[in-house]
Amino acid sequence: MNETIKRFGYPETLVAEYPHWVVLVRPEQPTLGSVVLAAKSEVTGFSDLPTAAFAELALVTGDLEHALKRFVNYEKINYLMLMMVDRHVHFHVLPRYEGTRSVADIAVADQGWPKAPSLGAAVALEADGIAALVSALRRVWGA
Repeated sequence: MNETIKRFGYPETLVAEYPHWVVLVRPEQPTLGSVVLAAKSEVTGFSDLPTAAFAELALVTGDLEHALKRFVNYEKINYLMLMMVDRHVHFHVLPRYEGTRSVADIAVADQGWPKAPSLGAAVALEADGIAALVSALRRVWGA
């Protein structure tokens, strides 16, 4: 796995793995169910990904959106490709909703709703919170 994937806590944060992509729980949750969708490739430019990674992206995003809809019943979903600090291709995927969602004693309000997400208001998860969120998301993945 590339250094960006490791920085987001792999393997402890791993929700799902595909040949070209991984889905990881985002350790800082601006909204409940926020994940990182990261390419396993070493490339740092989106257009440099292999063609197969782009084809697989349709499957991965379909699985991701279905799982997050079941998990938090989001109203909108945001894909943010920031790549400011972590150089490998990845998206921050944020389910968006009005109000607060909770699971396993983790409650997260969407502080930016209905405008841009408020990344600075994220709830930082400890190891037990990450494990609980990973487990909860795996239960709805592919369901």
